[in-house]
Amino acid sequence: MRAVTGRVLLLGGTGEARGLAEALAAEGVDVLSSLAGRTADPVLPPGEVRIGGFGGTEGLADWLRANPVRALVDATHPFAREMTEHAARAAARTGTPHLRLQRPGWREQPGDDWRRVGSLEEAAGAVAGFAHVFVTTGRTGLGAFAGLTQEVLVRAVDPPEPPLPPRTTVVLERGPFSVDDELALMREHAVDVVVTKDSGGHLTEAKLTAARQLGIPVVMVHRPPLPPGMTVVETVEDALAWLRAQAG
Repeated sequence: MRAVTGRVLLLGGTGEARGLAEALAAEGVDVLSSLAGRTADPVLPPGEVRIGGFGGTEGLADWLRANPVRALVDATHPFAREMTEHAARAAARTGTPHLRLQRPGWREQPGDDWRRVGSLEEAAGAVAGFAHVFVTTGRTGLGAFAGLTQEVLVRAVDPPEPPLPPRTTVVLERGPFSVDDELALMREHAVDVVVTKDSGGHLTEAKLTAARQLGIPVVMVHRPPLPPGMTVVETVEDALAWLRAQAG
């Protein structure tokens, strides 16, 4: 098996990013993980870690020119649209090999009642007729729901910033959550609709199983499209294979 050589810049913040950082560190690869810094107490991956943005496309391109790397791997959240676009443009401008590691989205199962929408604003409109809304889209973007007048349950790792709906209950917890955890929370708050982004992955999938078991509809926000022409893989193993090929 050919080992990866040369420094790798890993745009992280996801479980896949941490898994890739762990695998690279285990092979002795010099990996620099960059986190956006939006979470107050993030779970840090092994290796060197950088906190904070680069300053858009030009800022990242300037950094890559000053700090050449073997490859740039974008393993940010599927909804981190701006960072993914900045990474693609900066890599193209500097000739840096570039990979997008993005886990697959969730698939609707028998018994699911999903209402697919294209944005958080559309999601807010889709829950107008419900009494107890569980919003699980993270603490950013909650302003889209500020006009809701019904009971709104928000779960986040860090306290969300206003504006929030006037009748909001905030639960501060870090996942992963079990199906039993989600069932108990939804029953406690009499949830009758769940709002989520199509983030994919197993760490936050339990809420979908709980909603299915309770017969609760789910408003599912579509992922933003990826920039054209990108090389995209869905697993850490495929990302490692791509990096090994670059090292060759």
